[in-house]
Amino acid sequence: MSYQHQQLAKGEWFRLSLVEQLANVGSEVERAINQRKKGNIKYSQLAFERALELLSLTIDDPKNRFRLKEPLRLYELLVDYFAGDNSYGSSDQLWHNYFLVFAYAARNKRLKAIA
Repeated sequence: MSYQHQQLAKGEWFRLSLVEQLANVGSEVERAINQRKKGNIKYSQLAFERALELLSLTIDDPKNRFRLKEPLRLYELLVDYFAGDNSYGSSDQLWHNYFLVFAYAARNKRLKAIA
């Protein structure tokens, strides 16, 4: 498999906590949404693919093996929203709210580590 995130695929990703991993997935989802709003379908698709790649790395991370329910469901819902018929009724705002929690928690953890 050819990864867009080469360094992360080599093991760097596994050093991040699950919260940090999901915050990074959220960044790519935000990019996909923002690019789609701008009409840049190609860049939106690329960001969506990167989000799935990061989520796949999260699922493959050995430390997450007992916490796969949410990442696997998240993968299903993202595919439904961006590539399917949105049968679950997701929205841009829903994704923003969902990932904002992880971004906040990851940022808070980082600030505590610095202090």
